[in-house]
Amino acid sequence: MIDIKVRFFAQCRELAGTAEYELSLPTPATVAQALEEVYQRFQALGDLRGRVLIAVNERYATPETPLRAGDVLALLPPVSGGQEEDIFELVREPIDARALVHRLLRGAAGAVVTFDGVVREQKAGRRVRHLEYEAYEEMALRMLRQIGREIRDRWPIDRIGIVHRLGRLEIGESSVVIVVTSAHRRPAFEACQYAINRLKKIVPIWKREHFEDGSVWVEGEWPSPEEWPSE
Repeated sequence: MIDIKVRFFAQCRELAGTAEYELSLPTPATVAQALEEVYQRFQALGDLRGRVLIAVNERYATPETPLRAGDVLALLPPVSGGQEEDIFELVREPIDARALVHRLLRGAAGAVVTFDGVVREQKAGRRVRHLEYEAYEEMALRMLRQIGREIRDRWPIDRIGIVHRLGRLEIGESSVVIVVTSAHRRPAFEACQYAINRLKKIVPIWKREHFEDGSVWVEGEWPSPEEWPSE
């Protein structure tokens, strides 16, 4: 058996009648098993079943995520605010594409399109050792949100998430993950392609490629004035 701590927030806390609960589970244990125990113990939480996000040790988790002794499992009810449910982030830890989909997906969606840009080991015949990303972070986040608004003006999507990695990245790691959900596939495909193309033009994020014989900043192309965002 393992012991974990379960934390409840906002509506979850009110429905459960407590902020924390100690839970014992047989091993091996997963988030799905823990949730079944929680829903049996706190039946009032059934009103939010299927709409609650889960975090383990402050990271978003899926039902298959394994649990270990001492873990903290948090139940996070839906946040308020329509488009505020879109996700735009700059991170310095590995991007979990599957967790991002889990955060965005809901019953209104019939299609999910994901773009996952990864670090490749070759560039023009030169062996890449690693990449480094730097950003004007405040402006970059503002531009990511601008891309979200532009997409909503053009396509009937449900949600969009754009997460870009900063700092040092190794070969095979994700540099940017874009997820678009919609009722139908065509808007999701078109919006996802637009998002990555627009990101490359207007978001102030710079890439430095490190090779075995040196390094170089990759030059992009800024948009012309007529392409500047109109906020």
